[in-house]
Amino acid sequence: MIGEVARRSGVSARMLRHYDRLGLVRPTGRTGSGYREYSSDDIRRIFHIESLRSLGLSLREVGRALDDPGFTPAHLVDDLIRQTRDRIASETELLTRLRRIGAADPTGWEDVLQIVALLQALGSESAGKRQRAALSSVDDAAVPVEALVEAVLAEADPNVAGALRWALVQSGGGAVALLADGLLAPDAEVRKRAVQSLAELPDGEATARLRDALTNPDAVVRRYAAVALGSRGEVEAVPTLADMIVDETSDADAADALSALAGDPALADRIATTLVDRIAAGTVDPSARQRLTQALADIPGPTASAALTDLTHDRDRAVALTATYVLTLRGRDGR
Repeated sequence: MIGEVARRSGVSARMLRHYDRLGLVRPTGRTGSGYREYSSDDIRRIFHIESLRSLGLSLREVGRALDDPGFTPAHLVDDLIRQTRDRIASETELLTRLRRIGAADPTGWEDVLQIVALLQALGSESAGKRQRAALSSVDDAAVPVEALVEAVLAEADPNVAGALRWALVQSGGGAVALLADGLLAPDAEVRKRAVQSLAELPDGEATARLRDALTNPDAVVRRYAAVALGSRGEVEAVPTLADMIVDETSDADAADALSALAGDPALADRIATTLVDRIAAGTVDPSARQRLTQALADIPGPTASAALTDLTHDRDRAVALTATYVLTLRGRDGR
């Protein structure tokens, strides 16, 4: 009886009749009263149909799989995998968007529509639209910080990226941990954008994350972190800044950061000692020694002056001349 089969299989009687009409499962016989009568093989086929349907096969594909001896599953399974991945990606994107709208705590549908419009604009192919969305995100609607972080980590246009970093600063917090995760991203560009964004956040948590970034495996991350920390008076940045001068990588920025740090008399001699140690290292090439000597020019205090005096007699004439010239300037400035 169809009711009994429906109870045992979990397939509704209505669906069993539909299978019958499609020819997927035809009852083996009928009772004397005309009711459908299913054999054990029929019931087994019902379970097979339900198993294949659970994989995402259409009823037409189920029929082919069960009845066509030449039907092979490999291509169809690959296609189902692709469709499932696309569906998961779409559903994940929708879930993320809904969570962000919820995080913004909208008070009415007008707020919801405004947030949706801004989220769509942040994902636009037009750099101008993305930039306008970043600039308006602070005043027009409370765009969740997660959306701003995702946007800035994906943004290749420098003008749009600058607007997004400004929006993150105005957002009032919550971005630091997300950006710190970006420092560990497999994509080097994402890591660079993450440290650039952290460098513009003024709070203490951002400073702590930048200190951690000094040991990041990515040299670019370490350098951006060191320059930012130097401007914040963080002495931990000194070794990396000195290495940047040696490597001639953003060496002007590194020298400026060291000069800013040396404004603290307690740090000036320590910075000078670091630079002198680099100059004395046997592995440093002549051009690097000259750059380090030039960097000493902006470091006040007796340690730097004594080192420069010694360097006026350096075996490398370029270094000796540089040190002599720097000492002349320091004498004029009273340092």
